[in-house]
Amino acid sequence: MSTELEFDLTLYPSPTLRRPAEAVESFDEGLEAICAAMLRCMYRSKGVGLAGPQVGLRKRILVLNPTGEPQDELVLVNPELLERSGPLTLFEEGCLSFPEIFAEVERHEVCRVKAFTPKGAEIEETFDGFPGRIVQHEYDHLIGVLLVDRMSPADKLRHKASLEDLVARYKRTRKSAEKAER
Repeated sequence: MSTELEFDLTLYPSPTLRRPAEAVESFDEGLEAICAAMLRCMYRSKGVGLAGPQVGLRKRILVLNPTGEPQDELVLVNPELLERSGPLTLFEEGCLSFPEIFAEVERHEVCRVKAFTPKGAEIEETFDGFPGRIVQHEYDHLIGVLLVDRMSPADKLRHKASLEDLVARYKRTRKSAEKAER
């Protein structure tokens, strides 16, 4: 029986996704276990990035791996977006908290971030292209901004049924949980 920490995805419209994440205060083995569990959840869900609120944690942690190769794995703790630059480009994005929904999102080509590693070392790094887009997307999660907030009116209309299905599924899950608690 495994004693590893495991997370499940938090799906839209859970209020957890709207709450800004709080700074991590302790850089210890517990944080390292959380980061490892987040990476496992991201890989299991076939994603390229994941933020704390997406697994029910109000912690300023984001993980990413734009290529899937072990050497490209990255964990940013308490990230601070210092600068966004370069042209704004449209690119189709998906989100693990919005299964099967993809929308054109406009983002800057480059972002500079200051953060900490899970061991507490401060880093500052510039990301561009696809990695830059992932960092900006996951950073949005840390401040309560979601894919649906970045969608154009046309994309919202195109995905109206899928968004309504997610809301209905959330309501059913909440009712089931409330019955189980009684």
